Amino acid sequence: NALPGAVAQGLIWGLMAIGVYITFRILDVADLTVDGSLATGGAVAVMLIRAGLNAWAALLCAFLAGMLAGFVTGLFHTKCGIPAILAGILTQLSLYSINLRIAGKANLPIFSQETIFANEFLEKQVPEALKPYTVALILLLIVAVCKVLLDLYLKTRSGYLLRAVGDNDVLVTSLAKDKGMVKIIGLAIANGFAALAGSVYCQQKGFFDISIGTGTIVIGLANVIIGTQLFKRFGFVKSTTAVII
Repeated sequence: NALPGAVAQGLIWGLMAIGVYITFRILDVADLTVDGSLATGGAVAVMLIRAGLNAWAALLCAFLAGMLAGFVTGLFHTKCGIPAILAGILTQLSLYSINLRIAGKANLPIFSQETIFANEFLEKQVPEALKPYTVALILLLIVAVCKVLLDLYLKTRSGYLLRAVGDNDVLVTSLAKDKGMVKIIGLAIANGFAALAGSVYCQQKGFFDISIGTGTIVIGLANVIIGTQLFKRFGFVKSTTAVII
């Protein structure tokens, strides 16, 4: 009976781990912004849903808000010369106040609003036998779409530059590309995924809390390290799949 809820929780952290994978494995950067950007995504989504915006549109807005947070971290690191770990801490601490400003208070419920997990369509169209698994199935769909889109992006020219800058940033410079801008893009995408996970988390739980991002980076790093180590022998399992599992 507990399995559907446990799987749903794991999928949310898997979505966040995709973002940590980008910074930790691809960019080789220790980015602590995710502790703040996850809560930012939740705050933005909850406020927009309470204002009457469609829950799916709120997910997109949360992703963009997370990208903005990652963009700021990237600017601190590349343009201001602040070490990556300190730049992430600076943005993370700033986001605590910003998230409070967005939400207006430390805890904000959305039990009476429609979310991607609780709406009229699901109540009428989903068979009773599937209702206990609805949340997990929706999350599985979201995670699968995000994973596929990321895999496709990493095969583009921009994606190859992103991977190159983590291995050898001199090579990126020799190609007449701004390695700083490539890092900024990577950090923005990574924190976009973290914010998306936060918005999904809040919709699943039915409330926003200012502390939901606490310890996110630890969970994300555990996902990345354990996942890649467990599946490194199997060449057919992509790294993005491994961290989600």
